[in-house]
Amino acid sequence: MSQKILPLDTNVNTATAAFLPDAAKIIAGNPSQKMWPHYSNASNEFHTGVWQADVGKWQVSYSEDEYCFILEGKNVVTNTDGDSITVQAGDHFVIPAGFSGTWEVVEATRKVYVIYERV
Repeated sequence: MSQKILPLDTNVNTATAAFLPDAAKIIAGNPSQKMWPHYSNASNEFHTGVWQADVGKWQVSYSEDEYCFILEGKNVVTNTDGDSITVQAGDHFVIPAGFSGTWEVVEATRKVYVIYERV
């Protein structure tokens, strides 16, 4: 087991290729996204990195628990009951496994993500 501390660089500039949510899930816009994975544990249950998205809205369904820290941008996350939260730079929150609804990027967004998903 490594004892090395792994600093998370949020100013990374080499991302994975851009991708979109499944076309059937896109509600509005062209929410192109990029990820900069930083770390995954040996069991592949825990992941962290940086995510970026352009303006748009799409359906989401979480099988994982996710902690988010918004670095820049503005978003509205709405559950299937219609309850929503607006999050922007400086906000941090948790989306629990089982959450379903929509994610709307109102202003181009960059966030730190920490995901736990039992495999």
